[in-house]
Amino acid sequence: MAKAEFTDAIALLKADHRKVEDLFEQFEKARSGGRKQDIARQICTELKIHTMIEEEIFYPAFRGRIEDDTLDEAYVEHDGAKVLINDIEAGSPDDDFYDAKVKVLSEEIKHHVKEEERQSDGMFAQCRKADVDLVELRDRMMARKEDLMAQAKAGGLPIAEPRAVHLIAA
Repeated sequence: MAKAEFTDAIALLKADHRKVEDLFEQFEKARSGGRKQDIARQICTELKIHTMIEEEIFYPAFRGRIEDDTLDEAYVEHDGAKVLINDIEAGSPDDDFYDAKVKVLSEEIKHHVKEEERQSDGMFAQCRKADVDLVELRDRMMARKEDLMAQAKAGGLPIAEPRAVHLIAA
């Protein structure tokens, strides 16, 4: 069940944000290709799990309770990240643009986090004002996260599926 350090669903999501920020910093400091690939895979796994619990549980709980534009933009931002996540997971540090893809993913995630965590009118601020039980939401999200983490360890997660952006083959 939910860990005591996560007081509610928003605290859980913020903890995920801090973990991924730390992983991006580790990637930037890494020198060997193997180390970079290990960290990049960790980043991708963390982000896939995070986007899944947000899209399956958190965002739907607030549809109609916060600004639709805020939620719609979050889904589209997730999809942009998913494209890079899938590309990074399929590649290696020897590939052209590998480091650049991880860097751009980092920048996209920083932007997304800033919008969610903005104090006065960010998504989380809006969510705190909505009539939703954030502790019950945390418990559902934590249970799903634990299932996804076990799946990732057992055999891996499926590719990240965009929901709002329709990819067109070149």
